[in-house]
Amino acid sequence: MAATPFDQAAADAFAGRALEILNDGMLCLMVSIGHRTGLFDTLAGVPATTSHRLAERAGLQERYVREWLGAMVTGKIVDYDREARSYTLPAERAAFLTRAAGIDNIAIQTQYVAMLGTVESQIVDRFRDGGGVPYAAFGDFQRLMAEDSASTVDAKLFSVILPLVDGIEERLRAGIDVADVGCGSGHALNLMAERYPKSRFVGYDFSDEGLGRGRAEAAAKRLSNVRFEAQDAAALDVLDRYDFITTFDAIHDQARPDAVLAAIRRALRPDGVYLCVDSGVSTDLAKNLEHPLGPLIYTVSTMHCMTVSLALGGAGLGTAWGRELALEMLATAGFRSVEIREIEGDIFNAYFIARGWRSAASSRSCSPTSRARPRSPTPAIPRTSGRSWPPITPPPRA
Repeated sequence: MAATPFDQAAADAFAGRALEILNDGMLCLMVSIGHRTGLFDTLAGVPATTSHRLAERAGLQERYVREWLGAMVTGKIVDYDREARSYTLPAERAAFLTRAAGIDNIAIQTQYVAMLGTVESQIVDRFRDGGGVPYAAFGDFQRLMAEDSASTVDAKLFSVILPLVDGIEERLRAGIDVADVGCGSGHALNLMAERYPKSRFVGYDFSDEGLGRGRAEAAAKRLSNVRFEAQDAAALDVLDRYDFITTFDAIHDQARPDAVLAAIRRALRPDGVYLCVDSGVSTDLAKNLEHPLGPLIYTVSTMHCMTVSLALGGAGLGTAWGRELALEMLATAGFRSVEIREIEGDIFNAYFIARGWRSAASSRSCSPTSRARPRSPTPAIPRTSGRSWPPITPPPRA
């Protein structure tokens, strides 16, 4: 068989791409530092400034600030005036790099690069030996997840996310029982408890650090209608207790996601609703080839979500478990209908709204609940699309 001719033009193009990868990887670390030190926020709030004035204003060491600015200028993030030796962060870039940007602050996500780098050697060993890297190895995980989650939840929970579920806001105002499984730091739960004082909220997680953050925030807000419990979600053993259950980006990294979903279904009351917010990619790699966050999703999966599950001898679904597998697992868990909703501008998540049927252990009749109808965008639900998928056919019951 004749050898394929070497394409020099293709090689040259990839060499350029490889250099971009290297430079941008390094730049991610510097953007993370700019976020954590508050340099982007400080720089955005002043006109053209020198490294000395910027360092003084930010309360930082000038030598480090000057070198950081070198990375920002050569990385085409900060503009540099050679004559005045001054630096400027244009408003169009500040809109994606400062805390004032809220949910659009991409600098928050750059922190994952440094966090994942701390476990790289362990991941390499797992490639050779199998198994996984446990949660405990990710020392900064809870802080970073709390910040990342808060930026999304604060911006969208009440204006966009909850309105996706027909009628849930009215029920929350009237008073219902709510659980958040895998609640982490419990920020979303505390926000709901504060807004809906007649409802009762419980957060389940196995992270002492996360639960501690949740309890501290609840105490600071003086909330009496929320509590947090240490609980392995797969071993949750309650029946017909909750009217509304949520999970936020928590299912795909569970050791036993099938058991968790089944436990959630059992815990719901007959007319209960489960809102599963999770990665919205496809289970099929071929359908993710053009996804704008494809490399991020598969990297985070390899170096965190998949490996923490495997460390517990789990399924290792990973971040890209996908819509198709999610629908299949929800059906197997006993949910009779599932609607998938999307939020415009959220390129990572899908919003699965699942409803079950009456528990076999219940003495009441077992008629299924009706399927929620798709909703079109309205002024009350900004930036929301109304796409929905067909209902799941219920599996045979034992």
